[in-house]
Amino acid sequence: MPVPTSMPLPVPTPASMPVSTLDRRDGPYGEVVLRRREAAAPGGEPVYEIIANGCFLMDTSDGRSERLLVDAALAALGRNPAEGGAGTGPALLLGGLGVGFSLAHAAAQPVWGRIAVAEREEAIIDWHRRGALSSVTADAFADPRVSLLRADLVTLLREGPDRFDALCLDIDNGPDWTVTEDNRNLYSAAGLASCRARLRPGGVLAVWSARPSEAFGTAMRNAGFSSVRTEEVPVARGVPDVIHLGRNPS
Repeated sequence: MPVPTSMPLPVPTPASMPVSTLDRRDGPYGEVVLRRREAAAPGGEPVYEIIANGCFLMDTSDGRSERLLVDAALAALGRNPAEGGAGTGPALLLGGLGVGFSLAHAAAQPVWGRIAVAEREEAIIDWHRRGALSSVTADAFADPRVSLLRADLVTLLREGPDRFDALCLDIDNGPDWTVTEDNRNLYSAAGLASCRARLRPGGVLAVWSARPSEAFGTAMRNAGFSSVRTEEVPVARGVPDVIHLGRNPS
């Protein structure tokens, strides 16, 4: 039956659009899935989603949180993103490649002298190198300041030799909502001590979380971080996302 012209047509929402699975892999840390959600409007961009062990991690629909993670760390260092820094600017370690927004945003800022990104999932690296996410990070990986570390972040922080001026972590949905059980070690006293060990004096730790965690703020202070605070990230509905920030005083 034709729809009467006076009756408004339903507007599709992103959650209601068709979804297809592009890749699904089982690895040492569980299952990771890349999905494509079709655009809600004609001519719009599709949305790519990363699911780990059945838990939604992130998608390409927005990116404000990922960009703010980098910007908050840089602001805490007291640096201007437009400053020239190749070879002499602060060194940044990104924990988790994800959909690549944090890396692409950092690489677009001249101030960083060195940018390293640690990712343990071979599938996610492949999606960026040869797959659907390559358009997000192709320019970043062509930047000579950028290096990709195929490594488990918890191990890298504990055993890695390098030190950085900023450490931005976005590998879970927050300290209280981890993708795998072993990731909890990252937010423990020992894990935070490893974070401090990888930071130069005055360096900044920035941790993204889907919800505020007062307990994690306390844990950061107990681990010796100073100037501990949170920055809210506006969301469409519900409790705001936050960035937990702290400085290594020595």
